[in-house]
Amino acid sequence: MLSDARRTFLSTPDLSSLPTRIHDRIRERDWANELLLRSIQLTIIAIFCVIYAVSPKTHPDGAMAIAPYVLATYLALSLIGIVWCYFREPPDWASYVSIIFDFALLYGLMVSFHIQYEQPATFVLKAPALLYVFIFIAIRALRFNPKFVLFAGFAAMAGWAAIMVYVTRIDPHDSMLTRSYVDYLTSNSILIGAEIDKLLSILLVTAVLALAVNGSRNFLVTAMTEGIAAAEFARFFDAPVARNIRFANERLVPGKAERQHVAVLTVDIRGFTKIAERCDPDTVMRILAAYQGRVLPLVHAEGGVIDKFIGDGILAGFGLGRISETLAADALRAAEAILRDARSWLLEPDFAGCGGPLEIGIGVASGPVSWGTVGRDERLEMTVIGSPVNLAAKLEKLNKHLGSVCIVEAASWRLGIEQGYDGRFSAAPRRVAVEGMDNEVDVMVLSLPALDTVPILEAGGGRVSR
Repeated sequence: MLSDARRTFLSTPDLSSLPTRIHDRIRERDWANELLLRSIQLTIIAIFCVIYAVSPKTHPDGAMAIAPYVLATYLALSLIGIVWCYFREPPDWASYVSIIFDFALLYGLMVSFHIQYEQPATFVLKAPALLYVFIFIAIRALRFNPKFVLFAGFAAMAGWAAIMVYVTRIDPHDSMLTRSYVDYLTSNSILIGAEIDKLLSILLVTAVLALAVNGSRNFLVTAMTEGIAAAEFARFFDAPVARNIRFANERLVPGKAERQHVAVLTVDIRGFTKIAERCDPDTVMRILAAYQGRVLPLVHAEGGVIDKFIGDGILAGFGLGRISETLAADALRAAEAILRDARSWLLEPDFAGCGGPLEIGIGVASGPVSWGTVGRDERLEMTVIGSPVNLAAKLEKLNKHLGSVCIVEAASWRLGIEQGYDGRFSAAPRRVAVEGMDNEVDVMVLSLPALDTVPILEAGGGRVSR
């Protein structure tokens, strides 16, 4: 664990190995952060300008006032920088140039004080504006890239070292050096140790910020990579399933399941194999995508969860992953909505080319199932297993032999009525032999009234009269 932490803060993420879309997302974040940085930069110089404007001017008459020109230059460059950054992503060299301007103008402003106020050069070393050095280093952390923090820190140190040389060499015949800390605090004397302390402070702040930023950048890259990957993988699951996986308290392992009472609905296109054989692949996939795009919203509208796609078949569960008091009624409402919507499919351009009416079959059963994880650690799948799943699939296939469109287990039909289903299905009881089952099964063969008397439920959920 400790070695992982060290790698996080000391290693540099290799962005070149990332997919283009992730790299682009990181660049967009960097651009937004650079815009924020330059906004703060502009705010700081605006504060400088306001303070200078309202402060009393106590410099001697006739003294050269350099500060206004430095502030005006700094303000102009900051405005140019933020406008450029707003309309165009600035390259790295622009950030380096901006850092140099930051410290050149800041130190230039500090040097202008002793000239404007006609004070000894050591006056510069006592200027409180030195504190802004740390602010200018800190705002570079907003880019989440240690190279900008390091460059800012080294630029700050080089600038301060240059000021120390300037102060000590401007008048070599009048040395202001002292070894007394009291003299240093109470006069314009220079204490070399104090200036070295300032350089060390800049160095240490830079080093700590660079480490923190590098670790944060590693976390950012990892989080963004895993976040995009999780979002993409979540598309392979229904939202409730993806949410349960994402927020599971324990790691998912194969062979772990929970018992739930659900209603299972299976939908299948009649004769889709023949359609796939006589149509080109693009047409087949377009029809399949259009079919799934119509069915899925109707299932979701009734609280159903898509468990899997099996070719042209769709397996959905109601009450899956949550406790539901209306699971059977929801499944029946979804079945009715799908059959109503299917009547309009041939009117849709996406279904053109299927060579005839696109017919579907639906099977519904309910009961206890095991819902959990199967596979191996490197390849897992969430699935439902149980007799209702098998029965619903077999009832769906039975439609072909009975010439029907929807068959529901009789117990599930009664449960749906008890739970409030009051739709327009006509139900005919039958007792049928089901493949693989020893005893015949009581079922309800469902049908809808004639097209001209039934409101059709569109995929979006609204009702229109037909």
